[in-house]
Amino acid sequence: MNSHGQYEHQVVWAVVDTDIGPLLLAATDDGLVNVVFHATDSVRDKALDRLASRLGGQPVEAPVAPQLAEAIRQVGAYFAGERQVFELPLDWSLISGFHRQVLRELASGVPFGSVVGYGDLARRVGQPGAAQAVGTAMGANPLPVVVPCHRVVESDGGIGGFGGGLEAKRKLLALEGVLPEPLF
Repeated sequence: MNSHGQYEHQVVWAVVDTDIGPLLLAATDDGLVNVVFHATDSVRDKALDRLASRLGGQPVEAPVAPQLAEAIRQVGAYFAGERQVFELPLDWSLISGFHRQVLRELASGVPFGSVVGYGDLARRVGQPGAAQAVGTAMGANPLPVVVPCHRVVESDGGIGGFGGGLEAKRKLLALEGVLPEPLF
């Protein structure tokens, strides 16, 4: 525990290039803790400051750290079309309560190549009528791509929102065969 009464988790991180832009991957000894879109220098620095304040300790850039090696490999394989399921330990310490419940259901119950509506996901966790709260949980997802919030869509067939941007959501859904590949 640090001087602020927080439990410190050593956080290691790396930025990996993907088809949807650079992703920051951060991990603790418990597992992958954060995935951040558009990991430019300024976005990366803000994300690392948030991790330091939430988890204690200063995150360390360590692209060859054992806590990250498998995550980096699996993310690369996913974007290469060679992996459909992430098999990684996840550190859920950045999210709790209803949001964690929804994200765990999403991770375990909505497979590659499929989508689910916000309302359907709310019903799956025993909260019918909480579609808007599910949308909030998607926006708070600390592990996008790995915990596939891109697979959550509007019940009327709309694509819905996405923290990584709608173009990234379209690319991820095309990679999974849900949407056609863009023509240009």
